[in-house]
Amino acid sequence: MSPESVAVVVVGYQSDETWGAFFDGIRHSTIVPRQVVVVENSSNLSPALPSQTEFPLSILHRKDNPGYGASVNAGVAQLTSEVDWIAYCNADVVLEPDTISQLLSSATVFPHAAILGPSIANSDGSTYPSARAIPGLRIGAGHALFGSWWKRNPWTARYLGTYDGIEPRSSGWLSGAFMLVRREVFEELRGLDEQYFMYFEDVDLCLRTKALGYRCVYVPRARITHLGGHSTSTNPREMMRAHHRSAEIFLGKLYPKRIHTPLRILLRASLRLRRLIADSYISKRQV
Repeated sequence: MSPESVAVVVVGYQSDETWGAFFDGIRHSTIVPRQVVVVENSSNLSPALPSQTEFPLSILHRKDNPGYGASVNAGVAQLTSEVDWIAYCNADVVLEPDTISQLLSSATVFPHAAILGPSIANSDGSTYPSARAIPGLRIGAGHALFGSWWKRNPWTARYLGTYDGIEPRSSGWLSGAFMLVRREVFEELRGLDEQYFMYFEDVDLCLRTKALGYRCVYVPRARITHLGGHSTSTNPREMMRAHHRSAEIFLGKLYPKRIHTPLRILLRASLRLRRLIADSYISKRQV
């Protein structure tokens, strides 16, 4: 696999504090991306972005902030035809030097691997559960009902997965905080579903990828650090509402048949009740 075949599409929103660390990771990568496309969704371009003479860098300024999936798709549209693999990510992640090379090495080991995801460390050094099961009815409902107060319940444990080993493995879905995708598959799927403003677009992409017969592979030896929520922490209520709206869209796609209509109604009502409870909790914390 030629190093020139990889490109990075990174989405930022009020990311001044994290651009420096992000580009330091790119500078020290053992595989230099053929292109780096920044999709800046803030009202003004960040002064922390590097010079366009330092990197093969393109900057796409989207003041309208169309959402994460739409921003990634817009960034991918800027790539040249030579690019075979697309790494798309948030601006608040830091790559290790061998992150991309470790991911690509697993692509040759797993037949039909189309999406590869690294181990994600939180800023405190703990491992974020980034390789999860598809949240279908049983697992999703159990996790939604019990996950916030019964941390060790079996549904949450099955949904989040385990992270002790170092060998690559297939996964239901991988976190869109950083994801390496085979370009031909991304384009066959017509990119991320722009119905999702944010959240669940990664679950949706992985589900559609697997439906085509490809695999999503978690690669623990590839590591990134997620500095965490700089673009979402300023408005937790809106982010919570976006999460629930996206969950509703995803479950509607997961259970689309006419026979599923009563189930969709029940799931929609449950999600909206859960959103009201979460909204009330956030309001109390902000008082």
